[in-house]
Amino acid sequence: MLKIDCGRTPGYCDGLSRRSFVQLGVAGMASVGLSRILEAKATSAANGNDRKNTSVILLWLDGGPGHLDTYDMKPEAPREYRGLWNPIPTNVPGFDVTELFPLQAQIADKFSIVRSLHHDTGDHFAGAHRMLTTYASNVSGGNTQIKNPSIGSVVTNMLGARQSGMPPYVSVPVASSVGLRPGYFGSTYLGEQFNPFETGSDPNKDDFKVQNLNVSGSLSIKRLEDRRQLQMTLDNMQRKVDQSGMLSAMDEFDQQAFNLVTGPRARDAFDINQESPELRERYGRETWGQSVLLARRLVEAGSTFVTCHFGGWDHHWDLKTGMENYLPRVDKAVHALFTDLAERGLSDDVLVVLCGEFSRTPRMNDGGNGGPPLSKGTPGRDHWGNAMFCLLGGGGIRGGQIVGATNSKGEHPVERAVTPGDIHHTIYRVLGIDPEIAFLDHSGRPVKAIKEGAVIDELL
Repeated sequence: MLKIDCGRTPGYCDGLSRRSFVQLGVAGMASVGLSRILEAKATSAANGNDRKNTSVILLWLDGGPGHLDTYDMKPEAPREYRGLWNPIPTNVPGFDVTELFPLQAQIADKFSIVRSLHHDTGDHFAGAHRMLTTYASNVSGGNTQIKNPSIGSVVTNMLGARQSGMPPYVSVPVASSVGLRPGYFGSTYLGEQFNPFETGSDPNKDDFKVQNLNVSGSLSIKRLEDRRQLQMTLDNMQRKVDQSGMLSAMDEFDQQAFNLVTGPRARDAFDINQESPELRERYGRETWGQSVLLARRLVEAGSTFVTCHFGGWDHHWDLKTGMENYLPRVDKAVHALFTDLAERGLSDDVLVVLCGEFSRTPRMNDGGNGGPPLSKGTPGRDHWGNAMFCLLGGGGIRGGQIVGATNSKGEHPVERAVTPGDIHHTIYRVLGIDPEIAFLDHSGRPVKAIKEGAVIDELL
């Protein structure tokens, strides 16, 4: 395997190194065991699970931005709670957002906000594990290993890609939860073939290429085809004695996996330079905006579950600088995505989800982080899992809805409390997946994909 150093992302309060690597297989063959993915899709369809053609784009706010600074503002709360910014009205009466979201305010009818989400942990790792798998599983900063498969991995196992020749589960540019790769986006006991396919490089760069889909200079597409021909010749020698039909089925799955590398669909989908400069600017000419544009291209071409990594939200201090840098980028990307999907007639086919592993404390700190007040800059907010937000829109989700409410200081839900399991149930409903599905863990024990919860009916 080759490793490509992709640099560092902003650090988190746990102090762990955030150096990122992309691992490439021989000849750039994307995702080990693609045949197994494609076989799982065929099995799922035979069982009646592939009833819909919807896909998911998950915008992951790694580090967790605060709900009081984004979608659940409390302008009447004491100053140390309500924060630094004012709410503004949207095009939906009674639906306010931060003044740093002027573009989303124009299209609030296209998405809904869950304001009463909670899992009650302030640990980065525990929160990320719960949000992405629904399970606690004793995960914490001292025990960070993934214990249950992520929602993306389960979706991949059940559905595969919506179109052959596309990777079903993609992370742009990386699959990273609290600095772990692929962390809680991973597949654990489902098998590595259900891990996300990472693009690895920045889609905003002029020379952006997905190395995983590009064969090395010494191994051309023609040489791959020649090797494929040799393999087929050897298979034909065995087929004469095979009476079960198994080899024919394997040929079908292997051919589809081979087409991912040698066929045009995936290479065209990853070629973001095909988009007009005007549209690229609408999303924002920086990594986050271009990651979201690439995600739209991927689901349109046939990927089923795509994640975009927005890191750096651990604002224990200097909240003002951080949020005034990050929130306008989120605003631009989210607005562009929903309007672009609508213009392309894809609103009902693509569910957009925006969330992080937890939120931030309703009461702001003094900006000292244990030292003198303001010594680290402006005040910030610490970890908080007792009240969070989640944005959902498209894919059949009703727009313009606010689900649940927190108390006057945003400390905890007081109306329609929602758990990560409820979010997962709703996503499964949109995708047409049986929420009762269970998988065998490493010990051979069946474990349900979703620990608990129910569909959020108000959104459907």
